[in-house]
Amino acid sequence: MAARPIWRGVVSFGMVSIPVALYPAVQEHDIRFHQIHKKCGSRIKQQKWCPVDEEVVSADEIARGYEISKGRYVLIDDEDLEALPVPTKHTITVGSFVDAGQIDPIYFDQPYYVEPEETGKKPYALLLKALESKGMAAVAKIAMRQKESLTLLRAAEGRLVLETLHYPDEIREMAHVGGNIQVDERELKMAESLVDLLTEPFEPGKYKDDYREALMARIEAKSHGENIREQPEAPQAQVIDLFEALKRSLETAKGQTAKPAEKRRKAS
Repeated sequence: MAARPIWRGVVSFGMVSIPVALYPAVQEHDIRFHQIHKKCGSRIKQQKWCPVDEEVVSADEIARGYEISKGRYVLIDDEDLEALPVPTKHTITVGSFVDAGQIDPIYFDQPYYVEPEETGKKPYALLLKALESKGMAAVAKIAMRQKESLTLLRAAEGRLVLETLHYPDEIREMAHVGGNIQVDERELKMAESLVDLLTEPFEPGKYKDDYREALMARIEAKSHGENIREQPEAPQAQVIDLFEALKRSLETAKGQTAKPAEKRRKAS
């Protein structure tokens, strides 16, 4: 967990106020590259440039500006943001309780761990137990990072997690295509059998980022001047009968599930 929280305030639960701090719940492991000049190998620098004064501008000389018309800006500083008459700047007010299972995952944005301050441990535990026993989640709002976000406060493995949500107008609409296509009953039963055969509890620990590992291995090899084995090109996809494709997939899946069972019999 990060040493410093990204937000401090209170969760308002009826007449109860719970002092809390928010910490990021996820940490990205993306591989990041620097921009290098091919000619000399030096690292490229990104600089803020003023075209009027024709000079590089430092961070303390830069202000926020909102364009109200072409070339005209309203400047906004930290005092303006702090003076906004929005209670959610320092308070997460619970407005209602919902069944979290009713919320489409497309609305979920960013998760945060909610940790109580010393004086808020008991009311924190109270809200946590209430959500766990009822199987519900709390809908609230929070102002953070120059935006007021809709949030979902839920219980997860003995702690509270806050999920920021997208607003409905932030979700892009796409044309529905699947619902109007007729499918063969025989193909549907085959697809359902394949789903049943491959159904298992979700175990996140069994998955890893193969692309990242392969890229890091390549970087490591190139750093030592080793030859890299090129991956062969994938064969061209062939258009085959849908029913035949489902049948082959089902046979392959059966074979994969049969191997662990065969090993257990031999071991016993």
